[in-house]
Amino acid sequence: MQKNAVILLSGGLDSTTVLAIAKEQGFQPVALSFAYGQRHRVELESAKAVAKTFGVTDHRIVDIDLRQFGGSALTDDIEVPTHRDVAEMAEGIPITYVPARNTIFLSYCLALAEVTGSADIFIGVNAIDYSGYPDCRAEFIEAFEKTANLATAYGVEAQQRI
Repeated sequence: MQKNAVILLSGGLDSTTVLAIAKEQGFQPVALSFAYGQRHRVELESAKAVAKTFGVTDHRIVDIDLRQFGGSALTDDIEVPTHRDVAEMAEGIPITYVPARNTIFLSYCLALAEVTGSADIFIGVNAIDYSGYPDCRAEFIEAFEKTANLATAYGVEAQQRI
């Protein structure tokens, strides 16, 4: 019997790769994507295509509106920078960072994991070239895992570790 795993699926290279890894490891993927008010809604079309290509039978798209908070060139009326040089990319948190986006997304994944009996959540973030996004660092992922096991019935009742 295959185990379920929740896959955060944006439709990009990193999330597509983790979906492939989850499938290779024998998981039945429950894919979760977000329409969060992003300017690049083509991501959602890519996520749908990726899910279909990989035979995902449970792909959910959740509507949330991170434009309510703004603060990012991806969700606010701020110009999206193009043609940045390597030196610029290495400095600080870029204006394309969406405040707390991965924390919010992973919280939804955590709720879905409990409901679907999934002990595993896959997120495709790249620590090597995370481009200054604080919620793509290994330290963040490790801290979220600890939080997940403190904040769920799975963790509290020792039914299953996330």
